[in-house]
Amino acid sequence: MSVLPKNWAHKGKGIAMAFVEDLFKGNIVTGLAVGVGALVLGPLIAPAATAVLRPAAKAVIRAGIYAYDMGAEALGQASSRAGEFVTEVRSEMERETAGEHRSGAGRDRRHGGGPAPQNA
Repeated sequence: MSVLPKNWAHKGKGIAMAFVEDLFKGNIVTGLAVGVGALVLGPLIAPAATAVLRPAAKAVIRAGIYAYDMGAEALGQASSRAGEFVTEVRSEMERETAGEHRSGAGRDRRHGGGPAPQNA
């Protein structure tokens, strides 16, 4: 069961596709004629197509390179910032640890920072 109408191939852009399909449904002579026509017209059409498609392809490649460069730059900046944060946090952790060792010897923080309870 299809949701497309039965004559969908004959509407709009489907006409060209239906024409090509109908063209190859004939006998072998029709297929050979199309092949020979493409062989003869190919060298004439190829330079014109190349003249149009080459600048378009170069523009697409240029845009891709630009996007890659911008992404690499953004990633480099993010990596640099992350490294700075890690360095900052490590130095803070070292300062906190050094401060605990100097001032916290023999103290138990669970009981308000006073001396550690003695178990008898």
